[in-house]
Amino acid sequence: MDNIFKAIKISEHVYWVGAIDWSIRDFHGYETGRGTTYNAFLIIGDKNILVDTVKAPFKDELLSRISSVIEPEKIDYIISQHAEMDHSGCLTDIIETVKPEKVFTSKMGTKVLKEHFDFDFDLTPVANGETVELGNIKLTFYETRLLHWPESMITYIHNDKVLFAQDGFGLHLATFERFSDEVEESVLYYEAAKYYANILLPYSKLILKLLDTLNRLNLEIDIIATDHGPLWIGKDISKIVTLYEKWAKQESTDKAVVLYDTMWGSTELMARAIGEGLAAGGAKVKLMHSRRDHRSNVITEILNAGILIVGGPTINNMMFPAIQDAMSYIKGLKPQNLIGFTFGSYGWSGESPKQLRGILEDFGVKIVRDELRVKNVPKPENLQECFEAGKAVAKMLKIK
Repeated sequence: MDNIFKAIKISEHVYWVGAIDWSIRDFHGYETGRGTTYNAFLIIGDKNILVDTVKAPFKDELLSRISSVIEPEKIDYIISQHAEMDHSGCLTDIIETVKPEKVFTSKMGTKVLKEHFDFDFDLTPVANGETVELGNIKLTFYETRLLHWPESMITYIHNDKVLFAQDGFGLHLATFERFSDEVEESVLYYEAAKYYANILLPYSKLILKLLDTLNRLNLEIDIIATDHGPLWIGKDISKIVTLYEKWAKQESTDKAVVLYDTMWGSTELMARAIGEGLAAGGAKVKLMHSRRDHRSNVITEILNAGILIVGGPTINNMMFPAIQDAMSYIKGLKPQNLIGFTFGSYGWSGESPKQLRGILEDFGVKIVRDELRVKNVPKPENLQECFEAGKAVAKMLKIK
């Protein structure tokens, strides 16, 4: 294996020694259709430092890449920025192999790691803004609590102007290309948006605070070294930072997402009529079916939308299971600054639109009209009402 997995030098002192996961397709409910990477970094200097580890099944790949530069036992220190298992899964094994002088983590990290793992190794907590010099390597640590776990932190290496950004600015993409400018731009930024929508969206206010902090610190950054996906370099650094600010502000746009499910096609007819009306009113429209479009792709489309309209039929006095699943997921991610309404067809009871409205209200969608309900198959006049409702909402957003 030592002849297969090689480290990649990314700056004067830093090597990428992570792992590529080509086959993962589900990341705690988030569809990862393009796989992912678990990035770890080796700093070579007077003292050798490992920044993060990888998911447990990829331990040998990590050790092999390290071994292409130095013997793992020559690592003096480990920095653990995040306790989630995709970055700390093999930490205990690596500690046992390396026997480092110290393992640095945030103050909260010392607690969370010991809750995860049964080991006696003494962890060394670092404070927010603390700078340490390990031989000729100068590092500063910054807490990023709840971005996206309570113990999260990021690390800046002054020597090379590299920001180890942990899960910030990441994207799930399995690739041999290590740098952002080597990846097709449409793929790069779609997956970055999808990552933000599915992982960081609920913490948008904290993202804005972090961006403000980084701006005030005025750090010179040549590389943003994320824990997933390609590393940001060159013009892509300012572009992804600008996008993060835009996504975090969640400002309304003229885009509308119509999310629906259907039993015998009646609710789908309503959704299509609403979509036609939205387009006629000047909105950019995306229709999404909750059993055909994965929930993680739905929230990605909602990320830059201003309208969210949701519909589904009623079954056993409840909303359809797939739409309930999608709405539960979306509610947890807390998208903001949306307007919308709900709709659906029914045979005899028709509770679904009201239940869907309650979920939208729970996460702050401004409801702009009563639920649209149609018994059994919609007639032409019902579809016309759906069309006019879509058109009216699109115009509301433009007035706003």
